Amino acid sequence: MRRHAPLDSLPDDARGAAIALGNFDGVHRGHQAVIASARAHSAHLGVALFCPHPRRFFQPDAPPFRLQSDAQRARALATLGVKDLFEIGFDADLAKRSDEDFAREILHQRLCVRHVSVGADYRFGRGRMGDAARLRELGARYGFSVDAVEAVKGDGERYSSTAARAALAAGDMDKAAGILSRPWAIEGVVQRGFQRGRGFGFATANVPLGDYARPRLGIYAVRIIIDGVSLPGVASIGVNPTVGALPEPLLEAHVFDFDAELYGKTIEVEMIAFLRDEAHFADVEALKTQMADDAAKARALLA
Repeated sequence: MRRHAPLDSLPDDARGAAIALGNFDGVHRGHQAVIASARAHSAHLGVALFCPHPRRFFQPDAPPFRLQSDAQRARALATLGVKDLFEIGFDADLAKRSDEDFAREILHQRLCVRHVSVGADYRFGRGRMGDAARLRELGARYGFSVDAVEAVKGDGERYSSTAARAALAAGDMDKAAGILSRPWAIEGVVQRGFQRGRGFGFATANVPLGDYARPRLGIYAVRIIIDGVSLPGVASIGVNPTVGALPEPLLEAHVFDFDAELYGKTIEVEMIAFLRDEAHFADVEALKTQMADDAAKARALLA
């Protein structure tokens, strides 16, 4: 899959795609339906999304909310057959453009799209002035067809990024995985910590959460992907209240039966199941006993 940054010059063979248009944070089952709609119109399948996410532009101080890193999202899109990823720079200039300006200047003149698929509730243009019906009208004017894809539901609930975040906040990893069609995962570079876990017999790979949505704080059974190999483990997401509270929650993943150096390496941690809430223990010995019990439960669950 080719990635086209906002200021890149587009090669001629990137133009003329059938695109899915949106933010696609999580590439969940609802997003997948929109992408499938675009794929039905052409073998040249593209996705156009905004960079940065409009929420981050309009609410720079909003709490972390992302379900995926850009790299994770790109990989998920590639597995769906997307050939070109078009990043649309979201800034003050774009935010003030009308719906017609966007359709004419971005979709028609820059991307030369032949088709656009969006969710049925899609809004675009200054103040969210345009909707799917308006996009269809503008498409007829500028030479592209439009499909508005109805929401996809499971167990009577709409698949959405909001629903996925709510599941994560509740620690319901099965529900989150059902929405996303894969386990929710945190990816990042392993950083050097205080190495307290090593002293307890549970060396951990520490990964900052950054702009990821905050899940329920506690202990999880996980699978850690290192150099393409998936290994079982147990992880904590929290502030370490027993040994010195951290200013921000941190992911600390322990890989079972593994002792190689991971500092500076990018790993991906799939959150398979929530085991228990984060807790404060009376002393380090009580914490070590609980950590051993957590590890045993995670091993059994992942076996």
